Amino acid sequence: METYSFLRHLADSWFLLAMTLGFLGLCVWAFRPGSRAMHQEVASSIFRNDDRPAEANPAQKEA
Repeated sequence: METYSFLRHLADSWFLLAMTLGFLGLCVWAFRPGSRAMHQEVASSIFRNDDRPAEANPAQKEA
C-alpha cells in the first residue's frame, strides 16, 4: 500500500498543480499580445483562393 499511497498523493497534489499551470500557460500563449494578426490570418485562410462568390444553388445549374 505504500506505493499506492505515494502515487495517490502525487496525483492529488503535484500533478494537479502541473496540469493547472499547463492550462494557464496555454491560455496565456493563445491570448498573448501580438497574436491577433496571426489568428486573423488563420481564420481567413480558407477564403484565400476565392475570386468570386459561390453560386446560389449549383444543383439547378446541372439540370
